[in-house]
Amino acid sequence: MKETLAKIAEYIASGTPHLIITADASGIVQAQSDQYFQELFRTADLITPDSAGVLWAAKRFGTPLTERVSGVDIVQEVCRASADKGYRIYFLGAAPGVAELAAEKLRLKFPGCNIVGARHGYFPEESDTVVAQEVAESKPDVLFVAMGIPRQEKFIQSTSSIINAKVSMGVGGSFDVFSGKVKRAPILFQKMRMEWFWRLMLNPKKIGKVMLLPRFVGLVLRAKR
Repeated sequence: MKETLAKIAEYIASGTPHLIITADASGIVQAQSDQYFQELFRTADLITPDSAGVLWAAKRFGTPLTERVSGVDIVQEVCRASADKGYRIYFLGAAPGVAELAAEKLRLKFPGCNIVGARHGYFPEESDTVVAQEVAESKPDVLFVAMGIPRQEKFIQSTSSIINAKVSMGVGGSFDVFSGKVKRAPILFQKMRMEWFWRLMLNPKKIGKVMLLPRFVGLVLRAKR
């Protein structure tokens, strides 16, 4: 996380757009059959390990990583830093009202946190350009997009030249967590690397995403070291 935050500060200072992807096992599996998404993985400026499966795979390939760096934790730490450094942050995504509530709660948690705008993500792809122009008016340094994988990453890539945020990142269900709509897994589940099981208990509809985990394991076991 320390390295990630240092990179984010570097990217913001550069004044040019950068894409960060938080990689979990399900996203990597989806990228196998989605060439556009796969190319985003190859060209992203920074990829962080956002699941126990990715940490396991990295260790198996002889390149162990220090820790999991999740989207929800990055959002929190960037908001904390914003209170001191004035980063302009925009929340885009989730259901109507959720991003706004998440922003309000984070402003209360980190007084001075500079969240300059928030908007729901319930709009069709045909409206991406219009929404991007709306977001651009706030001149964000950091754009967090919560629309699910890979929709959020594709939105970021296709509208980067319009919004011109220095850092853009897809954050999945992070706004649901910060708004209080969804409760994050207890620390014990996080330490046991079973946050996925907690999310499944709260929302059985996530079974489709969980079913990608065995495929990820198979990909890792078959891959050359």
